Amino acid sequence: MRDELRARWGGALLVCGKCSKKLGGGFGRKGKTSLVKALRDEPGLGKGRKVALGVVEVRCLGVCPRGAVTLVDTRAPDRWRLVEPGADVATLAAGLRSQD
Repeated sequence: MRDELRARWGGALLVCGKCSKKLGGGFGRKGKTSLVKALRDEPGLGKGRKVALGVVEVRCLGVCPRGAVTLVDTRAPDRWRLVEPGADVATLAAGLRSQD
């Protein structure tokens, strides 16, 4: 049995699950998709081992902003983002990919 697996991840995006649940969606074309699902649909982002940047939903990051979802990029852990519903996910993803 293997002790470790290789992944192509250059980092991970940690999305607060509690914030997402409070909003009940707010992203995507119709505004009914969660931020995690919307980000995973973007090219280069996802949850498998072979994507460039992993998207992981975590329990709670402890910030709990009103009307936004907390997002942490592990490549820049000193800057946390607050993403409001209706934000352009494609633009957000492009900005996150360009940090490589």
